[in-house]
Amino acid sequence: MASKKLIINLNSKLPKFNKTIHCDSDKSISIRSFIIGAISNGISTVSNALESEDVLASINCLRKLGVVIKKKKIGTYEIYGKGLGSLYCKKKTILNCENSGTLSRLLIGCCATNPNLDIIVKGDNSLNKRSMKELIVLMESFGATFYPKNKNYFPLRLISSEIPLGISYKANESAQLKSSCILSALNSYGNSKIIIDKKIASSRDHTENMLSSNSKSLKIKDGRKKIITIFGKRNLDSFKINVPNDPSSAAFFTALTILNKNSKLKIKNVGLNKTRIGFYELLKKHNAKINFKNLRTRNGEKIGDIYIQSSKLKPIKANRQFYPKTTDEYLILSCCAALTKGMSVFEGIGPLANKESSRAHEMKKILKQVGIKCIVTKDKMKIYGSSKIKSKGKKIILKNIKDHRLFMSSFVLSLITGVKAKLFGFETVFTSSPNFLKIMRFLGARYEKN
Repeated sequence: MASKKLIINLNSKLPKFNKTIHCDSDKSISIRSFIIGAISNGISTVSNALESEDVLASINCLRKLGVVIKKKKIGTYEIYGKGLGSLYCKKKTILNCENSGTLSRLLIGCCATNPNLDIIVKGDNSLNKRSMKELIVLMESFGATFYPKNKNYFPLRLISSEIPLGISYKANESAQLKSSCILSALNSYGNSKIIIDKKIASSRDHTENMLSSNSKSLKIKDGRKKIITIFGKRNLDSFKINVPNDPSSAAFFTALTILNKNSKLKIKNVGLNKTRIGFYELLKKHNAKINFKNLRTRNGEKIGDIYIQSSKLKPIKANRQFYPKTTDEYLILSCCAALTKGMSVFEGIGPLANKESSRAHEMKKILKQVGIKCIVTKDKMKIYGSSKIKSKGKKIILKNIKDHRLFMSSFVLSLITGVKAKLFGFETVFTSSPNFLKIMRFLGARYEKN
């Protein structure tokens, strides 16, 4: 884990480029692969796993729960699965999820119905400020107990349910809560149902895809409402998975290319799951030159190459239906909007307040530093963009905020506008994208490290 504070200084615009890259592999799928591998029977193999801080934290937590995980080479691991309900550790063992909301919620989902667990779950200062109220209520419905009572923030003590029973759950737009529910239901007695009204909620389906390929524990009925039935106490088979590259990491390089004059980029082997491509659909709708090619399906996930060219965008209008499949990209979308003449509007963004930072408000501060007006209300953001930003006398300063996507967005904004930037604590980017700086350097970015 990185501990030394990293300061990045930027002081020049990005030149034009025509390149091919591999971005970092998918964080969401990597974390899920290790967790599901841990509760499967036999040896599962994960290749092209993301070796970011969030994923390494996942491995460390699972090892504390008695799971043997062997690294074979860079990005390739063997997971010696213990089977459902077989995780174990000493009383009050501390599981540190570091900065990862995904890990914390999925791990609790896995542990809540695993008998004889008494654990303390915590995170870093950023994660410890994020409310876990919805997760706690959901896990209590399976019979888990949390201490201190009525506390909604980490650190929390979790005592697992001894006789968990299946439940019925009306899901919201959170894929993490849905996945937590699935993982708890796998080791519960009887069947559980997750009901998703697609008119008001939809979310990532990586967990369902993975379990559908290695077990008969799920049945999915997909109509006006999506109903997931989880059959409790059915064994999970071992599996092999090659993790695709992350569409959320790719989004930053996509935006960089669109906004940078006379540039082209090809990003290879990116996961193009329909629940993850709202960013690309939205930009294409507003005149971005983006194409998906070489499409294929692997481990239940659609994969392809993304071709991007410099584009003159129209002001972006995103209604609340876009939120679930654009969750991680609103900050970099804000940068696109800021550099597009006219008013862009993003609706349904209320949940951004409970991310690594209060993202809409923090982006408003960044945009103000480059002279862009931004209005944020509880559920809406308006950005009054400009195609010309004068860099003279302006500087982006970002410090003491442990939000990787805010740092990466600020980096892109500085490169495109030429506004100087001083970014304190840039090491937080390594929670999701350890190769971000290396790729940026390859594309021609010039920066200094302190």
